[in-house]
Amino acid sequence: MKVTLLLFCTLLPVNFTKGQLAEEPEPEFLAPLENHTVPQGRDIFFTCVVNHLSSYKVAWIKSDNKAILAIHTHMVAQNPRLSVTHNGHNTWKLHVQKVQREDSGTYMCQINTDPMRSQMGILEVVIPPDILPDNESSESSGVVEGGTIRLRCRATGVPLPTVNWKREDGKNIIIRHELGREKSVSSFDGEILTLTNVQRTDMGVYLCIAKNGVPPLVSKRFDVVVHFHPLIIVTNQLLASPIARDVVMQCGVQASPKAMNHWMRDTGEKIIPSEKHEMEEKIVNEYSLEMNLKIRNIERKDIGGYICTSSNALGKAEGTVRLQEIHLPLETTSTTTTPKYVAPKTHKPLAKEKPAKTKTGKTRKKEFESKREEISPFVLFVDNKLLTPSVTVATTTSQSPVILQQTNISSSKVSTSVYLYFLLFYHFIFTQKSY
Repeated sequence: MKVTLLLFCTLLPVNFTKGQLAEEPEPEFLAPLENHTVPQGRDIFFTCVVNHLSSYKVAWIKSDNKAILAIHTHMVAQNPRLSVTHNGHNTWKLHVQKVQREDSGTYMCQINTDPMRSQMGILEVVIPPDILPDNESSESSGVVEGGTIRLRCRATGVPLPTVNWKREDGKNIIIRHELGREKSVSSFDGEILTLTNVQRTDMGVYLCIAKNGVPPLVSKRFDVVVHFHPLIIVTNQLLASPIARDVVMQCGVQASPKAMNHWMRDTGEKIIPSEKHEMEEKIVNEYSLEMNLKIRNIERKDIGGYICTSSNALGKAEGTVRLQEIHLPLETTSTTTTPKYVAPKTHKPLAKEKPAKTKTGKTRKKEFESKREEISPFVLFVDNKLLTPSVTVATTTSQSPVILQQTNISSSKVSTSVYLYFLLFYHFIFTQKSY
């Protein structure tokens, strides 16, 4: 009888208060266990708050593999990145440092009551996307125009990334199908991008972009190279210039791989850069450039044909520019001079008027001739006004077009007055003859 009573008192701890039997309250959780979604390499912790724990214990368990991580403050798992802390009252924390992908899963805070009490929290470790090296893409060696290029981009990450393609220069991607059908798209989704019947316009840098919502997104550059025979485009095949001027010739070149370019005369003489001949190449895009030849102070021996040539491993191309001499008219400047004139003499009035005598024909003729001699042949009086013609003198230079000018002083009124003047003169002559 004594043994049975001792065993009961040991298994069932009770408190006697004021002579009455009172049971302790059961342990309870005050807050749920939180969930975590963090990038790989971060530090996190789970917090478990329990009231009325009494003599019970708190344990940490990873539910995925049923592994016990810690009991109270004692670590069971042999993982240096895991640790537990207790604030001395009702809060326990499980710390995970520099989380890794394998740390993802469900974690349990458990109390060893009967039945057992527990709550769970989820840790999700996300990994930014990463593009794997790949040697299957065929862009490295290039392809001849009209061939096929296959680009492959594989990416990893948690969650699994999506992959799309864009052109670095912002141009559309041309997807060509059978029977000549084409589709122009700003981007293409998928790990593999296949370009069929490639053209020189497809050349450039293509970007493979991988993203899964975890920053940062990543990209990889693929340089698409298309090889083709050189092509030369001459916009101005005929140039004309005066002697002693500068002139610039241009040839547009398209070639891939890069071509050797030079200028030569149509006689076969190769032109070498010098103070007389200045050469320049301006890059337009991946496969195009402009060849410029500047000839300074051209002479008559520079007149003739010029050839621009371009050659690469696939062939050679030529373009011709012909330079002609142009003769500009002489430049003129004008100055206006006015010839001297003789003013008509004035006659003094007679001191005493005499009766007018009848004039014979000879007397009238002499008076008319004397008055005519008094007037300069370059002077015309019309309506009591003196008209003097202006004379244009031209001087020439050899640089600008000729400009010849002459001042016109005649008007319909002047012409009519002159005509009447000569009509009266001839009438007077014939009148004198009749006398």
